[in-house]
Amino acid sequence: MTIYCAKPDPPELAAVLARIRKKKEDYERYDFTVIQDRALRAFFDLAQEFETLENFYRIAVFVPKIFMDFDSCLYLIDFETGKLMRIADSLNALGVCGMDPPEGVKLSTRPYEFGDSYFAPIRGNKRLFAVKAISRATDIIGMLEVFPRRHLSDKDKLFFEKYANRIGYNLHYKLLARQNEDHIKFINTLVADIEHNVIAPNIKYKYFLKLIEKKIKDLDAIMGLLRHHLKDAETCNCPHVRQAEEVERQLQSAVEDLRSYYNDIRKHFENTSLFLESLLRREHFQKGELVLRRRSCNFRKEVIEPQLERYKERLARRGITIDNQLGGVPDEDIPLAVDIGLISQVYANLFSNAEKYCQEVKDSHGNPIKFMAYGRQVLPDYFGPGKDGIKFNVFTTGPHLSSEEAAHIFDEGFRTTDASKNMPGTGHGLHFVKKIIEVHGGEVGYEPVPMGNNFFFILPIQKEVSQPS
Repeated sequence: MTIYCAKPDPPELAAVLARIRKKKEDYERYDFTVIQDRALRAFFDLAQEFETLENFYRIAVFVPKIFMDFDSCLYLIDFETGKLMRIADSLNALGVCGMDPPEGVKLSTRPYEFGDSYFAPIRGNKRLFAVKAISRATDIIGMLEVFPRRHLSDKDKLFFEKYANRIGYNLHYKLLARQNEDHIKFINTLVADIEHNVIAPNIKYKYFLKLIEKKIKDLDAIMGLLRHHLKDAETCNCPHVRQAEEVERQLQSAVEDLRSYYNDIRKHFENTSLFLESLLRREHFQKGELVLRRRSCNFRKEVIEPQLERYKERLARRGITIDNQLGGVPDEDIPLAVDIGLISQVYANLFSNAEKYCQEVKDSHGNPIKFMAYGRQVLPDYFGPGKDGIKFNVFTTGPHLSSEEAAHIFDEGFRTTDASKNMPGTGHGLHFVKKIIEVHGGEVGYEPVPMGNNFFFILPIQKEVSQPS
């Protein structure tokens, strides 16, 4: 299990210390009795010890009974119907679960008295409501009934008000834990379904494409025979030679179209398969994080050029020219081991952004220009002594980002003001780029440069491939 250590944050520390001091003051003001303190501690300990919701419900109603000789009933909202229902009480345990509440029992944001009972609201964690929409429109998720009321002092009422709050917070975490367990089970089932119903059938397309390729070659051979027979027919002064030659030209055109369609389908299949198989790996879901499958590669031929091939026509339609001079030493001289499927998607995102946001500017001579460029640069000792890095750049012409935009451009969901107005998108692409590069041990960045913007990532140059265990 990975332990994440955050950088010190003085404002956050001050807030935490202030809350601790406030809690100290609160408990001094509450001045709970020894029995009440013990009841609270027992509730906290047992709520952690027993994992199931059913046992949690039992604990909630029996702690007051055993420690303080008060009976209680727990009411919770049914999150499907929004109705309040009985869950457990200290007289029948879970025997009342699912029953309607007695007439007069209702949800309330404040404690109230009814008959010989005292009712305290059970509040959920507001922060968690924003993450998991368990309840509807309110943070009150139930009520705690304590009786007989005639034996309750004012201090007892305050205690049960705070006790109900503790029930709410603990209950909400347990509900989330149950939801998360259900989600994990669903994801594991979904992954198996993906492998069985998506990945495996997708591989069969490779077989179908090979059959089509073979048929195209067969057609080429047939066309060769046809031309041979046409020559013989022309030698024999056959009167139908011209008509046959016209048929031959039409057939040749159809074969060329078929070959072009085949090449487009093959490229699309290869790219889609690469992305599917790299994003939908079982290991990602099992470990809850991206798991790399590194191998040494020719970066330009295996990563950049296939993605550039996808986007070059789209770039051309928008009047964007491409400068593809990588420069530096040949790819073969740089030992770079990456997950080709994931890194390819980095370039897909960067080229997609280039298509969307590249704008025309004026060069030093006042001439309008609009282009995208990509390149690389070896950075000696970038990751420490003897640990070289390599910087990959994607540049587009256009106005610079503001300092505020530059600071957040790789954040999840962030989009520039102009981008939000004019282009579709979710603000996920560059955040995805950041995740992929960081899991490779690298860094991402943005820098304003003359005539435009440069987005880059830096990877450590690896001399050996280390696969995950």
